[in-house]
Amino acid sequence: MSDNGVNTGRRRFLVAATSVVGAAGAVGVAIPFIKSWSPSAKAKAAGAPVKVNLSKLEPGQQIVVEWRGKPVFVVRRTPDMLQEIRAVDAMLRDPDSDKSEQPDYAKNEYRSIKDEYLILVGLCTHLGCSPKYLPEVKPMEFDAEWKGGYHCPCHGSKFDLAGRVYKGVPAPTNLVVPPYSYESDTVIIIGKDKENA
Repeated sequence: MSDNGVNTGRRRFLVAATSVVGAAGAVGVAIPFIKSWSPSAKAKAAGAPVKVNLSKLEPGQQIVVEWRGKPVFVVRRTPDMLQEIRAVDAMLRDPDSDKSEQPDYAKNEYRSIKDEYLILVGLCTHLGCSPKYLPEVKPMEFDAEWKGGYHCPCHGSKFDLAGRVYKGVPAPTNLVVPPYSYESDTVIIIGKDKENA
């Protein structure tokens, strides 16, 4: 104890203890704040690429997978289906996909990397309804010259077997082709661009 009656050892202890408690409190407040900057596991999963095994997909068959909360149509087209794609160009609003959304590597006649496989976001470009897959080449009640493709029953939009929109329907553009790449001959990764694979 000093001459003026102040215990400097006790003062140092109290200052140090208060500093430690204050620092612990600051860390306790900062951790949840900093954690809030990181996306949640649910948000990470929503944007994560999705692997799809094509090995059991039969010719003419479609499967639907989820990517970023959206349905993605994966179709294995037959040679007849590919032939019908060429036959409908004159009936389409955007046959060359100039005004539609797809990666550069899918900006071709079949809107795909490999002709046989079609990958599309399964939402109509009109109001976001999910079109029905109707692969049959036969007259339908809504179109006597139907060559197969997608029909949105909500408002009548029609798309061919490359997801290209017909003229005279509410949908303004072709169905969206998401970014994707091939990990192998039978596995695709939706959400991972071919250029970045």
